Amino acid sequence: MNDRTYSIEAQTRFWNDWNSANREHASSLPEVVARQADTVLGWMGDTATERPRILEVGCGVGWLSRRLAALGDVTAVDLSDEVISRARQRHPEVSFVAGDFLTLAIETESYDVVVSLEVLAHVVDQPAFVSKVARCLRPGGCFMMSTQNRFALSRWSEVVPQADGQLRNWVDAKTLRGLLQRYLEVVSLSSIVPVGDRGLLRWVNSHKLNRIAELCVSRERINAWKERLFLGHTLMALARKDGRQPR
Repeated sequence: MNDRTYSIEAQTRFWNDWNSANREHASSLPEVVARQADTVLGWMGDTATERPRILEVGCGVGWLSRRLAALGDVTAVDLSDEVISRARQRHPEVSFVAGDFLTLAIETESYDVVVSLEVLAHVVDQPAFVSKVARCLRPGGCFMMSTQNRFALSRWSEVVPQADGQLRNWVDAKTLRGLLQRYLEVVSLSSIVPVGDRGLLRWVNSHKLNRIAELCVSRERINAWKERLFLGHTLMALARKDGRQPR
């Protein structure tokens, strides 16, 4: 790994530019991002805590932070200092913090929920990231996360090239489960939005073959089957802290 290319300064520049160009002025969310948010908000609806303390790691422009703030007290963290500065003006109900989550001083065992969408692939030390999430959670607290699915995205021609300052360390479902299980109990692990057009996925997602299959089974059921087999663009995980010592 090139230290210059992947320095915190380079990452901060990249995410300031990316969030400004892709999220800050967008009128709608891509399907896969909207599905991630819907999944997390569905999990939030199942939590028993009234007005939970919520930590969002990798909040970007704060579009999800705003929605979470209707459910609890939200602290939102992101590297994008310029974007965070503007988010504070738009969403004063959220406590925004700019900086590297791995090095920020954050209260331990203080949050009922930690939310993180598509962040894990962009941190240098993934075990340290999950460990810190676990330390931030109260016993019984939940980690709700998404991350890019290596199996599907490594077999999809529409993935854009990696940019300078952009860490890209995708994981598959088995790796993600292993990362989480060291510190947390995995409650749910699935995928969403099937993609891919190379190797095995060239046939699984063939428009012609899928049209034939839809003569017998609905498209929704076919996609649900693919998602259960972890063939989706994104892995979604719900994990709980139960007070065990890490293995």
